[in-house]
Amino acid sequence: MLSLEIPAEDATALGAAIAAYMHGDYEEAFASFSRLAGEGDADAKTWLAAMYANGEGVEASLTRAFALYLDGAEAGILLAQTNVGAMLAMGQGTPRDVGAGIRWLERAAERGDMFAQYNLATVLSKGDGAPADHAAAARWYRAAAETGHYPAQARLGFMYANGLGVEKDRVEAFTWLSLAAQHGVGAALTALEAVVAQMSADEKQAGNQSVGRWRNQTAEASRHARLNPLPG
Repeated sequence: MLSLEIPAEDATALGAAIAAYMHGDYEEAFASFSRLAGEGDADAKTWLAAMYANGEGVEASLTRAFALYLDGAEAGILLAQTNVGAMLAMGQGTPRDVGAGIRWLERAAERGDMFAQYNLATVLSKGDGAPADHAAAARWYRAAAETGHYPAQARLGFMYANGLGVEKDRVEAFTWLSLAAQHGVGAALTALEAVVAQMSADEKQAGNQSVGRWRNQTAEASRHARLNPLPG
């Protein structure tokens, strides 16, 4: 779901278009977003990009989606910046340019977008098209993990378990893998079992306390980015 919220009393043209989209009236939403985008509305361009990316009310076109996301990104729309970065990094709808993708993801990540933080960390950890930087990847995974992004929690726990970009730390690994496993991340549960087998009683106690603290602090991150870039 797009991370744009429209209050019930919003009677603007954009609000009406979003309401139509939310009610599944994609034909009406597409027509309205298209008109507003033609008038230069950057938010409408971002919504329209999402419809092209997902084939909602229009034939899917990642090329058209990228062009619209880029307009939104250049206007400062956070979600558009995240998706432009991801699409550039993957070469979806545009020639692949990992360096440019990283720069867009960094802009969005620094503004606090958890999806940009996670995607940026994934690019940096893989070293595919750009030099691997595990330390930077761990920092961005942690930024996303601390907001409750559970795939990032799983990746961060794995990094602590294996000493990738951080010092190996079984308590930290236990913490983040436990939080991710509670959301059904199977790989996290498998890795957690291996970590627990190596932990002392004191480490397990510290780990359980840490999990309790973070469970209370992190928000539920059940929404997903429009695009699901950089899986695996």
